[in-house]
Amino acid sequence: MSSLALTLLYLLAAVLGVVVCRSLKLPPMLGYLAAGILIGPHALALAQNSDSVRHLGEFGVVFLMFSIGLEFSLPKLRAMQRNVFGLGMLQVVLTTAIAFAGTLGLAAWVGGVWDVGWQTALALSGTLAMSSTAIVVKLMAERAELESEHGRRILGILLFQDLAVVPLLVLIPALGSSPDQLLTALGFALLKALVLVTVLLSGGQGVMRWWLTLVARRKSDELFMLNLLLITLGLSWLTELAGLSLALGAFIAGVLVSETEYRHQVGTDIRPFHDVLLGLFFITIGMMLDWHILLEQWVLVLVLLIVPLGLKLGVILSLARGLGATTGVSLRTGLYLAQAGEFGFVLLSLTQEHGLVRPALMNPILAAMVLSMLATPFLIMYSNHIVMKLVASDWLQQSLQMTTIARRAIDTSKHVIICGYGRSGQNLARMLEREGIPYMALDLDPDRVRQAAAAGHTVVYGDATRLQALVAAGLVRASAVAVTFIDVPAVLKVLENTRSHAPRVPVVVRTQDDSHLDKLRAAGATEVVPEAIEGSLMLASHALALVGVPMRRVLRLVQDQRDARYNLLRGYFHGADDDTVNERDQVRLFTVTLPPGAHTLGKPLGELALQSMGVRVVNLRHDNGRMSTPTEETVLAAGDTLVLSGHPGALAGAQNKLLRG
Repeated sequence: MSSLALTLLYLLAAVLGVVVCRSLKLPPMLGYLAAGILIGPHALALAQNSDSVRHLGEFGVVFLMFSIGLEFSLPKLRAMQRNVFGLGMLQVVLTTAIAFAGTLGLAAWVGGVWDVGWQTALALSGTLAMSSTAIVVKLMAERAELESEHGRRILGILLFQDLAVVPLLVLIPALGSSPDQLLTALGFALLKALVLVTVLLSGGQGVMRWWLTLVARRKSDELFMLNLLLITLGLSWLTELAGLSLALGAFIAGVLVSETEYRHQVGTDIRPFHDVLLGLFFITIGMMLDWHILLEQWVLVLVLLIVPLGLKLGVILSLARGLGATTGVSLRTGLYLAQAGEFGFVLLSLTQEHGLVRPALMNPILAAMVLSMLATPFLIMYSNHIVMKLVASDWLQQSLQMTTIARRAIDTSKHVIICGYGRSGQNLARMLEREGIPYMALDLDPDRVRQAAAAGHTVVYGDATRLQALVAAGLVRASAVAVTFIDVPAVLKVLENTRSHAPRVPVVVRTQDDSHLDKLRAAGATEVVPEAIEGSLMLASHALALVGVPMRRVLRLVQDQRDARYNLLRGYFHGADDDTVNERDQVRLFTVTLPPGAHTLGKPLGELALQSMGVRVVNLRHDNGRMSTPTEETVLAAGDTLVLSGHPGALAGAQNKLLRG
């Protein structure tokens, strides 16, 4: 098969695999693995695991390690140090130690296929300690669990696992040396790694910042991208030349770039290479798997699947419980991290490359790892059911948490539920307090909740993405819900729960920019407030004022821009304290709800000719609580609430026209 035909085959397999996984809401990585198994020499035999494709897969690992280095941040590590260097480090060390002892014990007892030396046992034990960052983080983000109690512990463990790969990348090639040169090889490898890392990290950061600044000043995206590829692959080549691995050099390159102001741009630029090439790596891994092993040695594969899953689950459960987590949180953490990971495949490939594992053992291990990753989405999906069934105290704790929320909200009505009590949530709460409007805030940071509650704020510990927490906070009695966090999957979950249980309650959502505006509005958001837009308006207002534009004109320009974006800011709702001479002739907002007997029901909005009366329909809320942008073709139905804008006299005429029986 020609190179072009082989490339097309890989791309077709990758596309089909990812499409199927997306349709089933599974991580793309599983699609790549399945595609590799299908087209590989042990299934349809459409392609061989050629050297050229394997080298492309190695570049995928290079960019994966570069991305990990790019995320390496000392402030981030300090903020998560208890979970990273406490729970994470203990998990990797204990899992590796227990697996190492167990593998050697099994080799001494059974022999045969398990006749392995301590070098192989150590390499395989390090492989076993890894979990899948890509699968777990993606699924947690979709389930809006990144900020939950188990989510923070999972992220800490995954972060340390990523760091632990670096010494293993140095160690495994040295373990492949002959027995009489092993100690020398190990010492020399560690010395080379230490010298290289010290030189690069001590003087390399300043050089990297100077060089990237020099390149960026040329204002050429093409030059910046070429330079980025040169740095990544160049440092990878240097470490390989020093007898270490390509991946170690890529990790160092990522760490160097992470200390510059270009890290976010670099992360965006490198993402396409990372995703595509890493996909090819997983296709090559899938092609290595002989599915016949599943039939011929199913007992061995089953043992290699169940024992590591049980070991990691038990270790993580015990450690998390010992470090103060509840049994339910500990069990969830263990269930999420029991599987094999992408770095496990990287280390396993390195182990095979240096002759540390024989083919008779390689395929069963590979099959068990693939199966464990295939099982991960289902373990996570049903984790709550498993925890609730096995841990009675978790159900009781959740019930007590809901009772605490309900007790605080039991006498509250017409209040605002604030989802997330960070800076935005606290600012909103202060404004509501000034206006005498009650509120109930839900937040998942126990320290913030404790301090805010002690200061007299109405805030409780609770997950706003869970329907039970919203109901306990008095959702059906609330006058509005304000979502202050910017995690889009979590926001969509809040919108779904609100729309299903209290469709008439309006929801205001904060976002970082307007890229998800349509999606959030379609999900039921009454109004979406993008931070980037508001920031640009304030920036523009200050700039205009500083260059001499009169303040009255500045305010009018900013208000015009807001009016163009936010329907509900076009005018104001009239109240008793607005009934002054100056206010009577101002444009105001007015709502009209259509009763069942109104003659306008079933008619298109354009037929009513409200525009000719000087009235504009700003917004339309249907009986089910959903908001829509009104057009002339919009057909009116009973229970629809129209938000009208106009002068008082015109609004009175429009009301009579709409409500006439």
